[in-house]
Amino acid sequence: MLELCGVSKRLGGAEVLRGIDLTAAAGSTSVLIGPSGCGKSTVLRLMLGLLAPDSGMVRFDGAEVGPRTVDAVRARTGYVIQDGGLFPHLTARGNVTLMAHHRNWDAPRIQRRVDELVALTRFPADALERFPVELSGGQRQRVSLMRALMLDPDVILLDEPMAALDPLVRAELQADLRAIFRALGKTVVLVTHDLTEAGRLGDEILLMRDGAVIQRGTLAELVRTPRDEFVSHFINAQRSPLETL
Repeated sequence: MLELCGVSKRLGGAEVLRGIDLTAAAGSTSVLIGPSGCGKSTVLRLMLGLLAPDSGMVRFDGAEVGPRTVDAVRARTGYVIQDGGLFPHLTARGNVTLMAHHRNWDAPRIQRRVDELVALTRFPADALERFPVELSGGQRQRVSLMRALMLDPDVILLDEPMAALDPLVRAELQADLRAIFRALGKTVVLVTHDLTEAGRLGDEILLMRDGAVIQRGTLAELVRTPRDEFVSHFINAQRSPLETL
């Protein structure tokens, strides 16, 4: 569904991606993980057409992402950024339904879709009329997810959607996201720093460093057969202190 072929990208004079090859299979959840500055978020922006590669090619469902196709790509993609990116002057309902109104959906169709998403994300229906400042962090992220899913996209891109949440809320949302991804069968690409989160949510993990994919596979494969010293170091650095007790 998504493919980067030999993609390089410079931002502000720095090389962010260097000849990267990357694929995300249809219906799968691929997780990009790695240290800060390794290019994870840049990959998502390239997939969505927010950035253009300096060299190489980005493909969406077999077609190159470019000026002639970018609108169609964005229409088929839901995007969740860090901290949700909700509009503070709109209620939860207003944020979720914004694009549906833009597409001139009628009121009954919008309401049916909102009802479906409320049930899917376990968002309290009585909180739909609240503004983002009146919601908890977990609730704001559920609103962001509902907004991304409103038009029933083929692809969902999530850029560290749970980074700012406390551990208990984060664990609950991880479990819900895993169930949602499996239920919908969408193509999902998720960026995270958290190896445990990657293992819980991903069908495949792609470990990045300095603008390149160092190793890809399941969490078990990365742990048992690390390709080099960096992979081992990255995994060991994230092991829970409880594992040593």
